[in-house]
Amino acid sequence: MATIESKTPNFSQSHILPRTASVKRTTKETDVAVTVNLDGQGKCDADTGIPFLDHMLNQISSHGLIDLDVKCKGDIEIDDHHSNEDVGITLGMALAQAVGDRKGIVRFGHFVAPLDESLVQVALDFSGRPHLSYGLEIPTQRVGTYDTQLVREFFVAVVNHSQMTLHIRQLDGINSHHIIEATFKAFARAMRMALEIDPRRANTIPSSKGVL
Repeated sequence: MATIESKTPNFSQSHILPRTASVKRTTKETDVAVTVNLDGQGKCDADTGIPFLDHMLNQISSHGLIDLDVKCKGDIEIDDHHSNEDVGITLGMALAQAVGDRKGIVRFGHFVAPLDESLVQVALDFSGRPHLSYGLEIPTQRVGTYDTQLVREFFVAVVNHSQMTLHIRQLDGINSHHIIEATFKAFARAMRMALEIDPRRANTIPSSKGVL
């Protein structure tokens, strides 16, 4: 069950009214609450019970200039899978609510992020059509206690519930931590680009079809 509170502004006043959403999602496995402000300053308060995921959520917030508050209580005594996935689901729902009908946004975003020897490319489209093309080759099973298979599961959840198209390509990298962190930084910067208001079409849908 999920409850949603959202506020989508008239984009002619987007410098005054932030695009925000709060979503709470409760299952028998997890209890997740996410609040986003797309017009934020990169402030993040993440407490998911998974330290590495908290670190990555901070990257999304800081480099995407999105204010994030993420709280999760989950069955991490089993493993991190349910909490990791459900945080992704709830974040995706919050992004979809905050962006609303997608009027005025640039819509497309892309970024190539280096982190030491690693280089990751992300391209995305707030298209209304969920699709993930995932090209990471992470050499180790774990970073600390975090199962690196969960990176893909997180992005699957975000993509499906934000209804974005997302392509991730690893151009270089041999260190698992660097590869994953470069991915999240590239994702954050690409999303920041896509969610910016285009002043030339501030009150129109960025599609020749007139709807996304």
